[in-house]
Amino acid sequence: MKNLQKMGGIAALIAVATNLLGAVVYAALLAPRGGGSKDDPGQYVAFLAENQAAMRLWLLIIWLAFGVCLIFLSLALHERLKAGSPVLAKAVTIFTLVWAVLVIVVGTLSINDLSTVVRLFGQNPAQAATVWLTLDTVETGLGAGGGETIVTGLWFLLLSWAALQARALPRLLNYLGVVVGLAGILYVFTASDALLAVNALGLIIWFVWLGIVMLRRSPVSAAYGPAGGISG
Repeated sequence: MKNLQKMGGIAALIAVATNLLGAVVYAALLAPRGGGSKDDPGQYVAFLAENQAAMRLWLLIIWLAFGVCLIFLSLALHERLKAGSPVLAKAVTIFTLVWAVLVIVVGTLSINDLSTVVRLFGQNPAQAATVWLTLDTVETGLGAGGGETIVTGLWFLLLSWAALQARALPRLLNYLGVVVGLAGILYVFTASDALLAVNALGLIIWFVWLGIVMLRRSPVSAAYGPAGGISG
């Protein structure tokens, strides 16, 4: 069990690293070259054609690598929760795997769509822009603008509830998970930049905190202090 918890902690920290590295690639390589705005489809498709390698690297980092980390994390979380809340532990595992599959699917779809648009751009730039608009709408609906964010928000809420019931994680970490989950769900319906910021920053803090907890503490010591009281 100890090795599995360490594996989960490492997976959580690598998941954070994929988010941060993805942000660095975006800020340093993509945004300065025109990848920060999709307002002009023709211009954006031209950007994709000129920066294929950087875009593929970015998509691999933020989607596929992150999705693989979630699979390993699901195993460790199930082991941590099952003794105190077996039914909820199974539900959390299912939601984690659904999230992981959705992330990997969106990443694979995005890379395939990139190749399709770039190929069309060499033949007919106007048609490539039109096709990109359709493909991007599908990606957004499945990904960070819709389905994936909803699943993520529900996952945070369910996991926080299960961890509170099982006393498997620090209470404050669970409360932060509730905030992150609610912010993500509300963002989908409101498109609020403030909620997006809370969700994105909270997710990074939460994963770092979770990784440290899983690397350093057993499920019991994570929830209980030295005197037997529940710690924050």
